[in-house]
Amino acid sequence: MGTGLSRTAIGRLTRAGKLQRVGRGLYVPAGAEITEHHALVEAAKRVPAGTVCLLSALAFHRMTTQMPHEVWLAIDVKARKPKTDWPPIRIVRFSGRARTFGVEKHVIEGVDVLITSRAKTVADCFKYRNKIGIDVAVDALRDYLRKRGRSMDDLLRAAEVCRVARVMKPYMESLS
Repeated sequence: MGTGLSRTAIGRLTRAGKLQRVGRGLYVPAGAEITEHHALVEAAKRVPAGTVCLLSALAFHRMTTQMPHEVWLAIDVKARKPKTDWPPIRIVRFSGRARTFGVEKHVIEGVDVLITSRAKTVADCFKYRNKIGIDVAVDALRDYLRKRGRSMDDLLRAAEVCRVARVMKPYMESLS
């Protein structure tokens, strides 16, 4: 989304110290607080229709100790693959209800960022277990089951939408 400022105006504001360049084509007011989730903000600005998912959503929800080296984004199966140079983005394609179910809007650094919910993220991890590893999916489930505020109904609904309920059931039974 543009601000309506010309390149010249942006250049003047940057030289005057009122704007700070944080990425190619991305500027913030000088002194603005840059958070640990800044890469998610940049990805959301570059791919507005994308939803932060899988490893990036796990990190956002503090369900893993690993910090992914790329932002995992879900886009529609028919959407054109975005071309970006920064941040590094890993695209996965979701369709139908799997694309829209369990998507939450979070405001980070003043930008709306779409991120899958905790329950949907766990179900997605099982759906994409061949890409991210079954150990990551099981750890995400273990963390989900340990935390307060969890909802088994939400988790089961997400598993059904992602068509992994039968895959997840034995793990859920052994971890509960």
